[in-house]
Amino acid sequence: MKRTPGRDKAAPVVAGRAGCPVILCLGNPHCGDDGAGRLVARLLRDRLPSSVRIEQHAGTALALVERLHGADAVLLVDAALTGAAPGTIHVFDCVAEDIPAARPGASSHGLGVAEAIALARVLGTLPRVCRLYAIEGETFAPGAALSPAVRTAAEGLAARLARELVHTVPPSATSYGPHGF
Repeated sequence: MKRTPGRDKAAPVVAGRAGCPVILCLGNPHCGDDGAGRLVARLLRDRLPSSVRIEQHAGTALALVERLHGADAVLLVDAALTGAAPGTIHVFDCVAEDIPAARPGASSHGLGVAEAIALARVLGTLPRVCRLYAIEGETFAPGAALSPAVRTAAEGLAARLARELVHTVPPSATSYGPHGF
């Protein structure tokens, strides 16, 4: 799995204390690589305990801020356009660091994920644990298919998240042990 240098400092995913983790998979599946998050959601559906919420989100930044409110632990999966090689997986700890804004015009969400996270931080509604996995895309044209590099990266990310979560989240969890998320 490719990573942004110096960005993948987060510890392996371990379940949160106050509630089940939520995986929010973002993007538009009809615009090429912007559908990467949606593919990860489909790949994870049968691999994780039912207590892990997997949601697809194509709304606005304000709707994302609203969805983050009240959550304890959230993993966001989205496409990115930063200029890195297609298929690169950027990992950000949204609580500990600012998320770089997308290139102008790169977000299908209007205001981007970075702005939503920044707004949630200012409002004090950012989850205790919030991590963004952004898969570098290649093509975002309407009607385009996922590029091979992004499909491979999405499959690898889904496998990684499944390995990390399946062993740490009880099948019918309501609270968790002392490790944090």
